[in-house]
Amino acid sequence: MKLHSDIHNYYEHLIVERISALGLDKTKSTDYLADLCCLALNEVPPRYIRFEVDMAFYLPQSERQQMEMNVDYALKKSREFLDKENSREVGI
Repeated sequence: MKLHSDIHNYYEHLIVERISALGLDKTKSTDYLADLCCLALNEVPPRYIRFEVDMAFYLPQSERQQMEMNVDYALKKSREFLDKENSREVGI
């Protein structure tokens, strides 16, 4: 059995959206961004959907705000980890 190709974790969208809003996609390498996404996604609970429109119409505002707070926390924690690891590699 193969899962439908449209099934994805909604948090992926939120994390990429927040990375872009922070301008990290303009200042960080693709490797850093990939690591950041992986680490942040491991910090949030999965929320699988098939269609984006379902989330737009059926997600209560309070739950959307909680998800955005989860993303902010996950990205902050993940950036701190990556920046700490990168400073060790450089010897700072």
